[in-house]
Amino acid sequence: MIHITLPDGSKREFPGPVTVAEVAASIGTGLAKAALAGKVRAEGESADAAKVVDTSFQMTVDSALSIITAKDADGLEVIRHSTAHLLAYAVKELFPDAQVTIGPVIEHGFFYDFSYKRPFTPEDLVAIEKKMTELANKDEPVVRRVLPRDEAVEYFKSIGEQYKAEIIASIPANEDVSLYREGKFEDLCRGPHVPSTGKLKHFKLMKVAGAYWRGDHRNEMLQRIYGTAWATKDELQQHLTMLEEAEKRDHRKLGRELDLFHIDEHSPGTVFWHPKGWTLWQGVEQYMRKVYQDNGYLEVKGPQIIDKSLWEKTGHWDKYRENMFTTESEKRDYALKPMNCPGHILIYKQGIKSYRDLPLRFGEFGQCHRNEPSGGLHGIMRVRAFTQDDGHIFCTEDQIQEEVKAFTTLLQKVYKDFGFTNIIYKLSTRPEKRIGTEESWDRAENALAEGLRASGCDFEYLPGEGAFYGPKIEYTLKDALGRPWQCGTIQVDPNLPERLDAEFVGEDGSRHRPVMLHRAIVGSLERFIGILIEESAGALPAWLAPVQVAVLNITDAQADYARSVAKTLQNQGLRVHLDLRNEKITYKIREHSMQKLPYLVVIGDKEMAAGAVAVRARGGQDLGAMPLESFIERITADIANKSS
Repeated sequence: MIHITLPDGSKREFPGPVTVAEVAASIGTGLAKAALAGKVRAEGESADAAKVVDTSFQMTVDSALSIITAKDADGLEVIRHSTAHLLAYAVKELFPDAQVTIGPVIEHGFFYDFSYKRPFTPEDLVAIEKKMTELANKDEPVVRRVLPRDEAVEYFKSIGEQYKAEIIASIPANEDVSLYREGKFEDLCRGPHVPSTGKLKHFKLMKVAGAYWRGDHRNEMLQRIYGTAWATKDELQQHLTMLEEAEKRDHRKLGRELDLFHIDEHSPGTVFWHPKGWTLWQGVEQYMRKVYQDNGYLEVKGPQIIDKSLWEKTGHWDKYRENMFTTESEKRDYALKPMNCPGHILIYKQGIKSYRDLPLRFGEFGQCHRNEPSGGLHGIMRVRAFTQDDGHIFCTEDQIQEEVKAFTTLLQKVYKDFGFTNIIYKLSTRPEKRIGTEESWDRAENALAEGLRASGCDFEYLPGEGAFYGPKIEYTLKDALGRPWQCGTIQVDPNLPERLDAEFVGEDGSRHRPVMLHRAIVGSLERFIGILIEESAGALPAWLAPVQVAVLNITDAQADYARSVAKTLQNQGLRVHLDLRNEKITYKIREHSMQKLPYLVVIGDKEMAAGAVAVRARGGQDLGAMPLESFIERITADIANKSS
């Protein structure tokens, strides 16, 4: 007899080995129809031993079983995995000469790489998606079989799939491999898969891009087709709507339209800031500079180019050199700094430090250079030259908790001022390979956790995700579209002070090593400004907007009054654009509205006669005429409150 334990604790008894599908059918026809897979573990095994399997999987010993449907996260994973195979099936039906390679699940969907004699076109994607729907509607069974490795290699060679044969040949010779067949198409895969193609109903192909075979630029360029798949039609539509909105908010598009910046092929991975964009940059930097000043940070500035001997001491020359820009002068090797921390230690080491000096907080708007692969560059979000709101706190072990609490509270205020209130907190703990004692890791991890708790934060652990020298906290914010952005961090580091011989004189008169806390709030200013642009869809709040108000005259008769209004506003510290062009007022209003300015001030004869202004707020809000003083009160309040 086989006993199957279900999630609610109830047990079912079967006379012999039983499949997941048979258990689902014994519970009810509705569940049998909805079942996509199962999550199984043998009785006595730990919960970690549970594995997701096909509905055809046969349990031969007493087991715990959860039936997976489209409502489960694991079910969605199976749907996406299976849809990748459906894509490959459709491509082989339409383009028999195409060779298939790999097709994994990714966030929100999947991709599959193909080798084909010509590039796939947008029209091809339409035809492939149509064929996928046709094959899904056939509701063909998905059947698994297992072959010895060498037999599988010969099988794929015999049907002309050289890439699959190469993948299988790299597997150890004594291992068997599993294949899945649907209709006339069979593919190498560990599984699991949906029981039949009819379970795949809600998908869409998104784009085609290039990808090197095995990720090596020396290999053939393949074609990667991306798709998305969901459990329901509504979820698919919500995702597509979100993508449409994200496209409208794309910081690269808005950067051009709002004349903020551009990226130029003469300097790939760096940003050319235009006057408006640099005004925005300065708004962020000056705000963060005030944060430094108000919270006990001493601003410093280190050099851009540092001799390789320092990078050898830190370990970067051996482990990170290919990501560094290097140069040579007078037979000495140098590198542009990829991070600011070693420079801060050199500043710390000037003069003897006492325990009374700690915690010592350094901050720098430090420009860093990293030789990122060109394929990974993305607007101002992923660049080769960037500036960080970088800070390093030198402290004792006993001071870590209080510093984490203060930093987290400060970070929450900063994010709120920038309009972000949804923050996710993650604590990365000790990895398998690490330095330091278990006791020191216990103390560091506990200090970070207690610092978060003291700040009123719920957080999740990321076991094993810390650096080899210490744990860290990641602060991830969510934008208006629900997309996560990891920006802030605080990292415990006893390693770099040790490598660079940083010390302080303790209360006992002897020398001790400080702990170094690496911390950033916005992280890369370039990336954070990109996030701000996308979060606001370019309609930046009044305190950050490069132009806060435009003054528009209706006819030349109001030009002098318009100039005096603009001058008065500028004297209040406002960023003003004066538009005296001989254009229709409707044209000027429309043009400046498209620039997403917080306020437009329109001046006609009536306003001039009354010494007033007609005010339009962003979004087409007509606030009517008001005294200039009243408008100044309104906009200065917006700026002070960091609203609008």
